[in-house]
Amino acid sequence: HGMKMDEHLLWTSNVDATRLLAETARAAGVRPFVFVSTNCLWASNLGHPVHEERDVPAPIELYGKSKLAAEQLLQEFTDDLDVVIMRCPTIMDAGRLGLLAILYEFIDDHKTVWVVGEGDNRYQFIYAEDLATACILAAGYGKSDLFHIGSDDVRSMREVYESVIRSAGSKSKVRSLPKSPTIAAMMLAHKLRVSPLGPYHYKMIAESFVFDTDRIKQRLGWKPTLTNEEMLLRAYKYYALNRKEIGARTNVSTHRKPASMGIIRLLKWIS
Repeated sequence: HGMKMDEHLLWTSNVDATRLLAETARAAGVRPFVFVSTNCLWASNLGHPVHEERDVPAPIELYGKSKLAAEQLLQEFTDDLDVVIMRCPTIMDAGRLGLLAILYEFIDDHKTVWVVGEGDNRYQFIYAEDLATACILAAGYGKSDLFHIGSDDVRSMREVYESVIRSAGSKSKVRSLPKSPTIAAMMLAHKLRVSPLGPYHYKMIAESFVFDTDRIKQRLGWKPTLTNEEMLLRAYKYYALNRKEIGARTNVSTHRKPASMGIIRLLKWIS
């Protein structure tokens, strides 16, 4: 029952609320309308940087489907509003914790950092400040458009982790877990509710996903200021500096407190 309620809330906030906001903007005569969408419009790695025109969305989970439905309903408003849709990957900055706090804790305690397979998957982030800049530029753009946004020079997860470990002065090593059994174990642990890692996270951990960002650079004159490793290092330093206080947090959003490790503690004990 809780699940149905969550799904209902997700759909109403992503779809119905978007329509309500667009109608309110239209009624008030406010033309600029920037909608932040997601890389969850695709369920798997397309094998190339994902482009606005060439790559048709194909979401399989409710979150991606609701975001796509919102994008589609906004097309009805483009006569009255300058609708700019900004599809973005995982947003990163100092203070972003959630599941990443588990990674930071391992690095801070000099434990093994595990990657799935070779850790050669490339998964793009976007720096929160770069996204904010893009939204401000989009609000002044004066017409409707669609942009993919994300960091440049996306390196493999293994390289990104190694770079953060090096810069942090940690003795952690990056080691590989075999891909198929690990994903199978993650899925089982999720079903049994003993792991914080859900289907969305398998992508980040084991898949590659990178947006082609040429269009936003050309049309808005935007460019990212931080790479994935620079973003993660900022977030790690914040964690290391505030670790005690962070551990004591309760009444904050899931992104502002560490995820419960659940079964992942086992990995920490054995590393």
